[in-house]
Amino acid sequence: MPESANLFARASSDGASRPPRVAIVHYWLVGVAGGEQVVRSLLKLYPDADVFTLIADSEVARKVCGDRKVFTSYLQKIPGATRMHRKLLPLMPGALENMDLSGYDLILSSESGPAKGVLVPLGAKHICYCHTPMRYIWDQFPDYRRESSTLVRWMMSTFIARLRMWDYLSAARVDAFVANSHHVARRITQYYGRDSAVIAPPVDIDEFQVTKDVQDYYLMTGRHVGYKRIDMAIEACERLGRRLVVTGSGPDTEALKRRAGKYTTFVGQCSFAELKTYYASARAFLMPGEEDFGIAPVEAMASGRPVLAFARGGALDTVIDGKTGILFQEQTTDALCAAILRFEAESHRFEPQAIRTHACAFSRARFETDFKAFVDQQLRPAA
Repeated sequence: MPESANLFARASSDGASRPPRVAIVHYWLVGVAGGEQVVRSLLKLYPDADVFTLIADSEVARKVCGDRKVFTSYLQKIPGATRMHRKLLPLMPGALENMDLSGYDLILSSESGPAKGVLVPLGAKHICYCHTPMRYIWDQFPDYRRESSTLVRWMMSTFIARLRMWDYLSAARVDAFVANSHHVARRITQYYGRDSAVIAPPVDIDEFQVTKDVQDYYLMTGRHVGYKRIDMAIEACERLGRRLVVTGSGPDTEALKRRAGKYTTFVGQCSFAELKTYYASARAFLMPGEEDFGIAPVEAMASGRPVLAFARGGALDTVIDGKTGILFQEQTTDALCAAILRFEAESHRFEPQAIRTHACAFSRARFETDFKAFVDQQLRPAA
C-alpha cells in the first residue's frame, strides 16, 4: 500500500485500514475559471472523491467533473439559481451546514464564495484551499453594494453583519488553510486570524506557446468588472496612442466602450484558440487591477509575453520587475503610462523563452505535487 494511503488509513475516523472517503466542497459550479481548475486537479489527485457544491449548472459540472455525480444543496431547487447565485448569499450558510458529509475522512473545501462552512464529521480532517476570503463581504463590500440594485443593496445591508460573523466563525472549522498567493494569505490572517501555507493555483502552461509573430498591440482579458481597472488601460493607451485589444465581456462592457477611442478594440468572448493567439502576439499584457492571484498574466507569460502590472496582490508573486514584466507602484493612469513607456524603452531586456521558463513554476503538475505533499503532511500522525 502506498505511503499516502497508509497516512489516510491512519487518519480514518474509525481507525480501520480502508481507503479514505474524500469529499471536495466547491462554492458553486456555474462557470469555468481558476477555482474550477483547482477542482479538476483535486479530482485527479483523489479520483474517488465525491463533489459537493451549493449550485451547479449541469454543463459546467460535466466539463469540470466529467461523469461524476455532483451533490448540490437545496438552493439548486430555486428557479434561476445558476444565474442569480450571488444574490442567494444570505441563504448559503444554512445550505452548507445542511450538506451531509457523514462518513468522510478528508474534506477539501475550495473557498472563494462560501464553502469552508460545512460541518465535518468528528475526527475528519478539513483542509481549505482559499482562493480568497469573500471579497463582497469584506474589503470590497462598498464597491459591490454601490454597483447592486436597490433590492440587493437592502439585502446586503441587512445581512452583512451576520454574514461576516458566520464567515469568521466558520474559519474555526478548518484544520489547515492553503492560500493561492501571499496576498490571500495576508487576507486570511486579517479576516480569520489564521495562518496558511501558500501554493499557487494550477495553470495549464503547455497549452501556450511562444511565437515570433508579435504585433503592435497591448492586451487585457477577463470579465469586465470594476476592480480589473480596464478603464485605466483604455485611458492610458488612448493617451499614448497605443493599440489596446480587450477580450471578454461583463457588466461594465457598454460603459467601457463609451470610454474607448480609436485605439481600443473590443473583440468580445473568443475561443480558447483565439485567446492563445492574442496572448502570444501581444506586445505585453496589462494588469492595472489588484488580483488575488491572477491566472491570465501567467498565461501571458507562458506565451513569452511580459506583464505590466500594478504592484499589489498576486502580481507580486508572479511578475519579476525588469525580467518578466514591469511593476508600477501607483494605481493611476499616469503610472501605467510611465510603465508602458519604460517597457518600450527596455523591451530588449525581455526574453520570451526566459519569461516562459518563469511561468513554468506555476504549472498544473507543480500544483498537484505541492498540494498532495501538503495534505499528506497534514494527515501524518503527530510525532
